[in-house]
Amino acid sequence: MAKHEHGKMDISSQEHAFNGFIQWSIRVCVASIAVLIFLAIFNS
Repeated sequence: MAKHEHGKMDISSQEHAFNGFIQWSIRVCVASIAVLIFLAIFNS
């Protein structure tokens, strides 16, 4: 079995996927807040 060296793995694809997930999450949060504000203003 090969000896494992901590910190030597290429994680660029994982970092790209994580950054995409964070951007998507931020957009969904902003959209949800915008919908709630819209409903609070125009549905009262």
